[in-house]
Amino acid sequence: MTPSLWTRLSNPSHFMRWSGALVPWLTALSLAVLAVGLYQTFYVVPPDYQQGETVRIMYIHVPAAWLGVFFYGAMSVSAIGTLVWRHPLADVAQRAAAPIGAAFTLICLVTGSLWGKPMWGTYWVWDARLTSMLVLFLIYCGIIALWRTLEDPNRAARAVAILTLVGAVNLPIIKFSVNWWSTLHQPASILRMGGSTIDPSMLYPLLVMIAAATLGGTTLHLYTMRTEIMRRRVRTLTIREAERLDRTQPRITPQPSGGLPVGQPV
Repeated sequence: MTPSLWTRLSNPSHFMRWSGALVPWLTALSLAVLAVGLYQTFYVVPPDYQQGETVRIMYIHVPAAWLGVFFYGAMSVSAIGTLVWRHPLADVAQRAAAPIGAAFTLICLVTGSLWGKPMWGTYWVWDARLTSMLVLFLIYCGIIALWRTLEDPNRAARAVAILTLVGAVNLPIIKFSVNWWSTLHQPASILRMGGSTIDPSMLYPLLVMIAAATLGGTTLHLYTMRTEIMRRRVRTLTIREAERLDRTQPRITPQPSGGLPVGQPV
């Protein structure tokens, strides 16, 4: 009987085969798009009439912010797969996404601070958008710490899935914070009703950088998932080998206090 699509997708061996063939092509494509985006960022994009050359920070800051939120959304979907369907790759995908999402969120916070200094006169304000992104980074760190705290993989997977879904409440806060509260952070400029407010000479290179970051993040995610699967396979083989050695190891008969074998006449 031909296995169903769901069965094939849930098979780690099947994933290792197709991802191994896809990853080199994704890597090459990511580097090519990134090279185009960086060239446009530093040699084609004109300085902003108000921000000057500091506007180039946007081409790192915006893609990093997008991927920080994107990977947490992907983790939330994986958490549902772990709790509801117990998909074998759901926990692997979630664990692989956490450090990548945390790294992009940190890049977002650092570049945002560097951009805020010349624009706002300070590196940090407790703005709703900035604060919610900081909370996202702390949630990432808490999830990673929880994985390292619990030794039982199944128990860790369930606990992390629950924590991830609870933390997902922060995602709409990040998105709509600039609309719900009066903040220093500018409102949506790319995806908005009425079209983008960014000039095409700046918008198109920004979209290229977002595409490059998305391709690169996806490639890193596949690489990390493959590493996680191999790590779990090594762990399983190590446990099985330890159990086999424990079964084959000769048992030592307990000795009485006098040091003679049991049943030996005195």
